[in-house]
Amino acid sequence: MQPTQAAYPAKENVVDYLANYEARYDLQVERPIEVLSVSEGPAGLDVATDKGAWRARAVVSATGTWRKPYIPAYPDQDQFQGRQIHSAHYQDPEPFAGQTVLVVGGGNSGAQILAEVSKVARTTWVTPQPPIFLSDDVDGRVLFERATARWKAQEGTGPAGPPPGGLGDIVMIPAVQEARARGVLHAVRPFIRFTETGVVWGDGTETPVDAIIWCTGFRPALGHLALLGVVNADGKVAVEGTRSIQEPRLWLVGYGEWTGFASATLVGVLRGARQTALEIGQALAADEPSPEPSNG
Repeated sequence: MQPTQAAYPAKENVVDYLANYEARYDLQVERPIEVLSVSEGPAGLDVATDKGAWRARAVVSATGTWRKPYIPAYPDQDQFQGRQIHSAHYQDPEPFAGQTVLVVGGGNSGAQILAEVSKVARTTWVTPQPPIFLSDDVDGRVLFERATARWKAQEGTGPAGPPPGGLGDIVMIPAVQEARARGVLHAVRPFIRFTETGVVWGDGTETPVDAIIWCTGFRPALGHLALLGVVNADGKVAVEGTRSIQEPRLWLVGYGEWTGFASATLVGVLRGARQTALEIGQALAADEPSPEPSNG
């Protein structure tokens, strides 16, 4: 990874780091290939892709949590005639100029999109609970430090017990500070249903709305595992560590807390990936046929 003088590495720095990592360890990566399905076969798991098929004795699913935007369901949502987009598809505030917009979601994306859109539109910030803001004198590095401290505590290489503060606290970047100065960082609790032209709140009042921006996160991208029947109603797979309980030839890495603390981050995925590699090696060795006894 090339050194950078910026406070945070840009996406180019991260891509550069991963490319160098791949080259350093001579990893045999074939791309671009999209896995369409994983299914049970007579001698392993059959992996169908848009570039052919493989049969595998073990499969690691590591599609992560950023390919499947999540929008929660509300009563009468299909009747709403306004615009609904997820933060994954948000680009800039100009399409919302002069409109009444709800920004739904209490994380950093919600706060930052609110800060932008509120300059050109009438906005209301909707969050499940009151947002928690970091102090102005700290920045996003504190979230990394908290994640690292919690990871080290689980590894037994750091102080026992989690550090104070959560990982979803809102970073007070300059744009969010400016929004606070304009008095727009006030959040309200969620509405209860939609109408054709807006939403209805818990007290029965109705607000006309032109658009809703859903800053409500993502869900694991596990559609390729549908034929295995391992995906639960909550969109996850029951695992012991990272290994599927129902299908022991399948491991899942990098999907967040249920596959290991902070496993959807580069620092957090290390522990689960390392353990997964060890388990697969042991499983494959155990499946190898014993050598024929010698007659000599």
